Amino acid sequence: MPPQELLARPQWRRTGDPRFPVAAIVDGRSWALRLNSFPDHPLWTLFVDGARRFDIDDLPSTWGKPSPRTDPPLDARTAEEILAPIRTFVAYGSEIGDPCDNPFCCG
Repeated sequence: MPPQELLARPQWRRTGDPRFPVAAIVDGRSWALRLNSFPDHPLWTLFVDGARRFDIDDLPSTWGKPSPRTDPPLDARTAEEILAPIRTFVAYGSEIGDPCDNPFCCG
């Protein structure tokens, strides 16, 4: 059985942050997608309630296509609450204590 995160149907909203451009509230839990330096790293990293869940290149069809340009925005307070615990994890791998330091993809 796939992880619950793959079965959900998030309603993505813009956050205003270029590194974490979209987020959603799913079953009372906060989700945020970090946009990574693709193709050097997976396209997205999913964070749920501030914890890294997994990396993904192709989003499940049930998730829809998050669009930082056209999704409606989150209100500023909600966006800040979702992003506060992960805001420092901008480099790929930083959330596990091994940040990418390659100047060409993450520098």
